[in-house]
Amino acid sequence: MSDPYLRNVIEAALLAAGGPLPVAELTRLFDEKLRPSAQAVRAQLEALAMEYADRGIELKETASGFRIQVRRELAAEISRLWPERAARYSRALLETLALITYRQPVTRAEIEAVRGVSVNPNIIRTLSERNWIRVVGHRDVPGHPELLATTREFLDYFGLKSLDELPPLAELRAIAEVNLPLALSGEAATPAQAPAGEAAPGEAAAGATDTAEIEDAAEDDELSADGEGSAELVASPARPGE
Repeated sequence: MSDPYLRNVIEAALLAAGGPLPVAELTRLFDEKLRPSAQAVRAQLEALAMEYADRGIELKETASGFRIQVRRELAAEISRLWPERAARYSRALLETLALITYRQPVTRAEIEAVRGVSVNPNIIRTLSERNWIRVVGHRDVPGHPELLATTREFLDYFGLKSLDELPPLAELRAIAEVNLPLALSGEAATPAQAPAGEAAPGEAAAGATDTAEIEDAAEDDELSADGEGSAELVASPARPGE
């Protein structure tokens, strides 16, 4: 099997998949007798990435595999293909998601202790419905509260291979324009290790996205009762055709 043919099949699969593809799945595209090794597939993925170096698309590895996506620096121009007004998530939702992301696994009570207000159940429901968070266990204390952590879908949506790729908190505050109270007891907040069953740092994965669709704070019931405003959350650019 020639390298150009192998590379063309991989490229076509990534464009047609509608989601990230892991190396193991890419190898299964070929007949068993002609099936390339994982190493051969990775070599062609690297070749594709080099071909895209000076183009408007790029090859991105995220938590679930590889995908082809629009370059982040072109996202503003490409977003004009969808002229409808972008929705917005409430500031309370963004802070809650940030706390779960950087302090996971964490209970609702621990989130409330940091933020100083109750967590609106609609916020947890919205994050769960988007498959950005899930219950990964229970704290061994009276009441056995649920432990919340981010999912592989969260990493995929924001174009992250692992939690190690999360931006520094200072950068996150600048993007969201909110003062995220993430440090506990004076500790410096750092990305937590992924809980069992989630995409741990270093695991291969893939996820594509555009400027995040954000629920309008005035129209959605996910606003917290503390009356906070809303802020935009920017994700990585979408794959062509999304």
